Amino acid sequence: MGQGSAMSSLVLMALIFAVFYFIVLMPARKQQKKKEAMIAALKKGDRVVTAGGIHGTVAAVEDAVVLLRVAENVKLRVSKSAVAGVVTGDGVAEP
Repeated sequence: MGQGSAMSSLVLMALIFAVFYFIVLMPARKQQKKKEAMIAALKKGDRVVTAGGIHGTVAAVEDAVVLLRVAENVKLRVSKSAVAGVVTGDGVAEP
């Protein structure tokens, strides 16, 4: 009787892990891949928003840094990882 209880507990733990994986981990991984693809596809002229809420236009793309034009003669060097999304035509940032 003790082994049946231990086996059912093990199966229950595996089931809980599987549900956790499909509900939490898998979507998070997809979101991360989508953001990495968006950052890799950044090019001059893209309108972006950073994680800090700064809106700007990409003036140049370097290895790990993006140069953003935020005003007429104002450019900021921002880490690529700080880019939260590209702003679409309707003003919505998509990661």
